[in-house]
Amino acid sequence: MSSREARILDVLLTEFGDSIQREPAAFARKFRKMAATPFAFYRGSAALFYADMTGDFADSAFLDERTSHVWIHGDLHAENFGTYMNASGVLVFNVNDFDEAYVGPYTWDLKRFAASVALIGYAKALSDEAISALVGEFGHAYLTELHAIAHGGDDAIGSLTLETTSGVLHRVLQTARLSTRVAMLDVETTIDDYDRRFTIMEGREAVGEATRRKVCAAFEDYLATLPIPSSPVEHHIKDVALRKGVGIGSAGLPSYNLLLEGRSQALENDVILYMKQAQVPAVARHITDQRVREYFLHQGHRTAESQRALQAYADPWLGYTTLDGVGQLVAEVSPYSADLDWGDVNEPEELRSIMSDLGRAVARMHSVADDESSHDLVDFSTEEAIAEVIGGDERGFLAMLTDFSHRYGAQARQDHQLFVDLFRNGRMPGL
Repeated sequence: MSSREARILDVLLTEFGDSIQREPAAFARKFRKMAATPFAFYRGSAALFYADMTGDFADSAFLDERTSHVWIHGDLHAENFGTYMNASGVLVFNVNDFDEAYVGPYTWDLKRFAASVALIGYAKALSDEAISALVGEFGHAYLTELHAIAHGGDDAIGSLTLETTSGVLHRVLQTARLSTRVAMLDVETTIDDYDRRFTIMEGREAVGEATRRKVCAAFEDYLATLPIPSSPVEHHIKDVALRKGVGIGSAGLPSYNLLLEGRSQALENDVILYMKQAQVPAVARHITDQRVREYFLHQGHRTAESQRALQAYADPWLGYTTLDGVGQLVAEVSPYSADLDWGDVNEPEELRSIMSDLGRAVARMHSVADDESSHDLVDFSTEEAIAEVIGGDERGFLAMLTDFSHRYGAQARQDHQLFVDLFRNGRMPGL
């Protein structure tokens, strides 16, 4: 076994070993999904990325004490962006999926995204020069928006909405706008005795009365974590169902769906929530700051607080609770969620436009969770701190980012092949 194979095996078993023992079938499915493409492997192996960020790929360039302690997304790859309806009723395209969010070096977010761009570009047979141009476009837009925010925001472009986007992202927002709550409810539920109940389907099953009582008790605790009180009518639980995690990042984890009355007794206003077990983020293994560790009550609290910190005007149903002593994240299953399909984007001009928009979105994400927010974990202006540590060396900053994208993109492609061979040849203990 090569040293890199041993490294991959050690990191994955450290991260997932206990879960593999509990749910070997679920992790066999997870690893088969990761084996499909280098990008799928990269998505599912954040633990390896962060082990490398503090190992062979460790680099303190453009970092200082403050910018090493910024609230970060933690899994910022190209597929973790999509639409949502914010608390103000505005449809936004932004970063999503905050399960891995934590406090750490802001460059780790940028590097993880840049390497994902290299993987997508390689899969589309783009040249190294074209990939460098895309990463450079992202980095330049990030710095431009960040500096604009640091200088008062007058020149900042702002959130990605129907009014501020064009091209591919505008079409994604328009597609999301066509969605309706009723259409989603018609798929997820059935009408039984003049009321809605969950449709039992593959991956979703009914729960017994004891489980329902536990989930409902956890829901009552969750209500106290909502930033804006809602009416008692909305809180009536019509049905509860169990779902098993089937995504790359949620293998084997139980998740409950709750069907609520909504803002009125009209059936088209019913709301679906999910209550899912939150996990320790991969990046947390490599951040030793005790203040950060002690800030959160549990992983559900960490995930919800991170999303609120990083995503301005987040889901009004976003909150947290505990179930059987384990932290849970609670949020709405939104009918207005739509993802960017990278398979539909191949023209260099469209790709550059997307990179520019995503650079702006990430700059705003890093800027919102600081001393001007309601969260005191990061008690300085992040945009000013990042702008200061970069100084006037935009060229050097972009060169660092593009160089890393190529080096780690190549590493991820090699790691994918090693992982596939380990898995298919039965060399993954427990599977």
